[in-house]
Amino acid sequence: MHIVVCIKQVPDSAQIRVHPVTNTIMRQGVPTIINPYDLFALEEALRLKDRFDATVTVLTMGPPTAADSLRKALTFGADRAVLLTDRYFAGSDTLATSFALSMALKKVAEEFGKPEIIFTGKQTIDGDTAQVGPGIAKRLDYNQLTYIARIVETDLQTGTIKVERRAEGGLQVLETKLPVLITMLEASNEMRRGSIENALIAARAEVVTWNAASVGIEDLTKCGLRGSPTIVKKVFAPTARSEKAAIVAAEGSVNAKAVALVEAIFEKTPAVEQELLEQAAHHYV
Repeated sequence: MHIVVCIKQVPDSAQIRVHPVTNTIMRQGVPTIINPYDLFALEEALRLKDRFDATVTVLTMGPPTAADSLRKALTFGADRAVLLTDRYFAGSDTLATSFALSMALKKVAEEFGKPEIIFTGKQTIDGDTAQVGPGIAKRLDYNQLTYIARIVETDLQTGTIKVERRAEGGLQVLETKLPVLITMLEASNEMRRGSIENALIAARAEVVTWNAASVGIEDLTKCGLRGSPTIVKKVFAPTARSEKAAIVAAEGSVNAKAVALVEAIFEKTPAVEQELLEQAAHHYV
């Protein structure tokens, strides 16, 4: 069984800077981490490895420094690391990213065997679009299971997988055929601690490095900024409100405090009180 986990090296969200002209994230000088959602995907892949003696490949697209995140994934127990890096990928939106990664996954299938399962996190903390995973599945013609909270059963003999998907208003139990792409939810598991043995292996491991030509990308207009139809018009931080929040102090029971709060709201916004009174009068006519 071959499993691929797509991870992303992202800037620490507390220190993100945005380029004032291109409106793209400036990564120079900003500390980086593995996208937290991708760690849930990696742990789920490693659990399947423990159960089925699978091979786990971690794949990322990014600058050469993204190899650090791949080595970190190896310390947790992944078997192989692949870095897709090329200056032509700079500034990629989700469409260009899913294209490049799908081409790399085709190369992974040729070199190391077709993956039965591809894992990603539900989204990344720098983009928050949740589009790359489904985009890859579409390009590779894989079944896709998104926002998965738990893998219930994996049957390699029948080539099926059953999962629990968190949905608005409840929980869905879904079953589909392999191969499949799965995006994992946060808090779906707990990331294991890496062993000293794996850390030593990761330090000596070779990170397989490919560029655009290596994975068969001939039309470079599909990559990077040229292949990204998404245009960010403006990026800005919300301006701080000059008016401070009011504190309503009230003594007595919870009911008395609630009444005091409502009265304070009505005093501040009398139009709201009038609207509610009119609605109540209309209701009881």
